[in-house]
Amino acid sequence: MKFIKTNILNDIQKTQIIDLWNNEYPKRLRHESFESFESYLKNLKEQNHILLIDNENYVKGWYFDFIRENEKWFAMILCSELQGKGFGTKLLNEAKRKENELNGWVIDHNNNNNNKQNGEFYQSPIKFYEKNEFKIINRIRLELDMISAVKIKWRK
Repeated sequence: MKFIKTNILNDIQKTQIIDLWNNEYPKRLRHESFESFESYLKNLKEQNHILLIDNENYVKGWYFDFIRENEKWFAMILCSELQGKGFGTKLLNEAKRKENELNGWVIDHNNNNNNKQNGEFYQSPIKFYEKNEFKIINRIRLELDMISAVKIKWRK
């Protein structure tokens, strides 16, 4: 496994990230097309990406950050087979080296509405983020039809 840092994703990387996204996030958050993913990225300012690549040059993990309302926000996905093996912490630590603050949205509950595309249960990663020094900001929530999440924040 190796890390690749970039500001711009190529089409192959985007396609692999879409697959990762659609396999690992709850089904209701899926990107139905390449264009929907491109549209999502297009609206985010000052993007930085860290890709976790396997020996066949396939994306197995993706961290990215961007500016939203004058704050540094991030999102991260790691394939199920690598979860619990330290790769998520390594991705976060790569980001923490260059940032003073990170903000994110995290699904903080486990319920049947969060099944993944393959029918498996989506486990909230909230404990992972707490273990990695993020604070849960319970008073700030994102409540949409497709997602219910709490804000998390890390500061150096």
